[in-house]
Amino acid sequence: MKLMYSPTSPYVRKVMVLAIEAGLDKKIDKETVATTPVAPNRDLAKTNPLVKVPSLRAEGLSLYDSPVICEYLDSKHRKKKFFPAKGKARFNALRQQALGDGLLDAALLVRYELTLREEPMRNAAWQEAQMKKIRSALDQMEKEAGTLRGSPTIGHITFACALAYLDFRFADEGWRKGHKKLAAWYDKFAQRPSMKATMPPT
Repeated sequence: MKLMYSPTSPYVRKVMVLAIEAGLDKKIDKETVATTPVAPNRDLAKTNPLVKVPSLRAEGLSLYDSPVICEYLDSKHRKKKFFPAKGKARFNALRQQALGDGLLDAALLVRYELTLREEPMRNAAWQEAQMKKIRSALDQMEKEAGTLRGSPTIGHITFACALAYLDFRFADEGWRKGHKKLAAWYDKFAQRPSMKATMPPT
């Protein structure tokens, strides 16, 4: 398996956390690619028309994006699955994944606005609208913090990678304020070897 990769991407981190937890990381060759919405990587475009990371090449397939790659990897190991097989547990894990990914989507949009758009063209109201999505997601995650027990699911992994990205790129926002239960859960989850091994470079 070959993963088109960026060490600072929270979506890549999500894939690699699951891979490590599943014992598959040694089977993945990582190729670092630099790509942004305004400077897409041509090599990446050959396997992913969206020109985004992560993108996985495996068994003659080009797989993207992180939810698809994670579920593919989950089908390739014999440990306890990170995607529950059926019922409420499955859909709850998928919903939590969507919530964490949605937080990340909003955070990345703000990040791009601040780093890729020239200052005179930035839209403060639009940025604030994205920040409101982040805060709303955090409030919901706080409500669910008490349920984040037992073996990790894709929902747990996505929550953790989303919160880690806020620490990485939006530390001044202080997401822990008002989210004490969530912060306590995250601080414990962040001690897992899979999280430590995937910390982005500073």
